[in-house]
Amino acid sequence: MTATNANGLTSTDAWKSLSDHFEQIKDKHLRQWFAEDADRAKTFTVDAIGLTLDYSKNRINAETVQQLTRLAESAQLKQHIEAMFKGEKINVTERRAVLHTALRAPREAKIEFEGENIVPGVHEVLDKMSGFCSRVTDGRWKGHTGKPIRNVVNIGIGGSDLGPVMAYEALRHYSNRNLTLRYVSNVDGTDFFEATRDLDPAETLFIVSSKTFTTLETMTNARSARSWLLSGLGDDESAVAKHFVAVSTNAEKVKEFGIDTDNMFVFWDWVGGRYSMDAAIGLSTMLAIGPKHFRELLDGFHEMDQHFRTAPFDQNLPVIMGLLTVWYANFFGASTVAVLPYDQYLKRFPAYLQQLTMESNGKSTTLAGTRVDYDTSPIFWGEPGTNGQHSFYQLIHQGTHLIPCDFIAFVNSLNPRGSHQDYLVANVIAQGEALAMGKTQQQVKDEGTEAELIPHRVFEGNRPSNTLLIDRLTPAVLGKLIALYEHSVFVQGVIWQIDSFDQWGVELGKVLAQQIIPELQSTDSPLNHDSSTNQLIQRYRELKSS
Repeated sequence: MTATNANGLTSTDAWKSLSDHFEQIKDKHLRQWFAEDADRAKTFTVDAIGLTLDYSKNRINAETVQQLTRLAESAQLKQHIEAMFKGEKINVTERRAVLHTALRAPREAKIEFEGENIVPGVHEVLDKMSGFCSRVTDGRWKGHTGKPIRNVVNIGIGGSDLGPVMAYEALRHYSNRNLTLRYVSNVDGTDFFEATRDLDPAETLFIVSSKTFTTLETMTNARSARSWLLSGLGDDESAVAKHFVAVSTNAEKVKEFGIDTDNMFVFWDWVGGRYSMDAAIGLSTMLAIGPKHFRELLDGFHEMDQHFRTAPFDQNLPVIMGLLTVWYANFFGASTVAVLPYDQYLKRFPAYLQQLTMESNGKSTTLAGTRVDYDTSPIFWGEPGTNGQHSFYQLIHQGTHLIPCDFIAFVNSLNPRGSHQDYLVANVIAQGEALAMGKTQQQVKDEGTEAELIPHRVFEGNRPSNTLLIDRLTPAVLGKLIALYEHSVFVQGVIWQIDSFDQWGVELGKVLAQQIIPELQSTDSPLNHDSSTNQLIQRYRELKSS
């Protein structure tokens, strides 16, 4: 798709009409909405591909949905969706296609990129991953001393870490408990030390995930892993090939490190790092849950992809959630979104979404290269329930910020125990009701509350939320949830006229760090930064040498 006119969004008829509509309904309370419409919940609920989305507790009416849909149509969202699925180079600043949807396409699918069907290549890598995982888990893959692998350590950062960590935690119920999985991402030496301190090098396999095999944090940790391994195995260099595999595109660097390139798993430039966990970057996930469950995960991704591509906007889960994010960010001034999964296995899901959402849409420049005149990505954050209720929910209920919430709940627990699940789901439903309806001053007074305490116990309500209700957490459901947010992010980016698939904002700090590293290691090299930076470097030198 071509870039839209600079700063054209707020001057469009669709935006102006939506702004007028906002002025008409902005002060109406959710208590009124529900009192006036007995069918409200039914009207604003979508059941699709095994997920139920109740978005009735949002500050909207039927006209709002129509207006948001018109906004999407005016932004040519349908055409942008097709452009993505067809492999057009919609990542305009890097001149790349955005084809993460091809990673989960079925074997018989045909997706052409630059004249070639890329699906066979995707499945070739998946088959190679499956074969490797089978050899490791059934004991055919032996370490340098002949012992089987019992520990797997994934070394990566960003998209090479957050997705695999989240998926491992989310699907631990389905994992091989004979394997110990660890993840190292931080260049802080403590991360590597704690991940390996109790492991036997003879039984440990490292997966080094880096597209270029030059990423500072990843390769620093990989070199430490290499030293740790060799120290424990008699400094025999041949041991590296038995205890390291690579996920990369740089065969020369992989070979130079000592890894057999037959044990290198490739991925492609048309997949961004934060969208790559369902390809070779997910090797640790496949090792943990097995090829069968991994393919179920991919099937879930694909099912959501097809829903996103084909469902009408008013029944389209990612479109609805993406447009609601725009509604609150740009009209209500909501600067954050809380994602609150009521399942302990999803404890890392909000952290994963932080990269997906904020690295994608944390932009201030339009596709046309001019500065936006509206807010883009809100801050995504959250913790699993019910823990968060005893932490930050105070702010959500009675604070001064409007914080839209996404509640994610499951009818059936993977670990049923007495009434635990009933108590858990009761809290999800109660929190949504409390946020929406609140508690009036009269209600508090009628409870016999002392006069001076009444203001402190009033809940104003009118605080929006979505509730996703699902049968149980399976690999396929996890795929659907991830793809739901991937596509919601895409919808937001299309509306905001930004490139959701580049990440130039992470570059400057990394470049400056490379300049500062030798200055920290030197005692007298000249410093040419600002006075604060120079002072910090000098102070570090002094403390290090004292």
